[in-house]
Amino acid sequence: METLVFTYHLEDIDTIAKEVLKHLKVKTLLFNGEMGTGKTTFIKALIKAMGSNDMATSPTFSIVNEYDIPSDKIFHFDFYRIESLDEAYNFGIEDYLDSEHWLFMEWSERIENLIPKNAQTITITNIDTNTRSLRLTIETNKLTQNSAMTEPKF
Repeated sequence: METLVFTYHLEDIDTIAKEVLKHLKVKTLLFNGEMGTGKTTFIKALIKAMGSNDMATSPTFSIVNEYDIPSDKIFHFDFYRIESLDEAYNFGIEDYLDSEHWLFMEWSERIENLIPKNAQTITITNIDTNTRSLRLTIETNKLTQNSAMTEPKF
């Protein structure tokens, strides 16, 4: 399993989003990180980099938001409030998982048993107020990674 690590200042987030897009191998992305690390902020930058004109917002209360991109859609999930797999089934998670559209999932560990095996993981951590570290798995079939990391050169 290979992992890429990007360290960035918040003002460079759009550049990093474009760089991360070059390394995506699948359409299911799991976003990990503590509350307030910038998962939704990075998702907004990715959605913009993918050509959407939609205003991305956090789906904390709606659970899922839909965004249009050229020739496709993105479904952005926030499972923070999900307390059981039954709740996920009740809003039709299977339909989304079977849709072949982009799936961006925050707090995916709450529905771990439903996550596709080939999902890629993006883990964001705070370095300081304006600096983040982003770890992107290139190949994985698990939620957590302990692998060799390489730092891309810009």
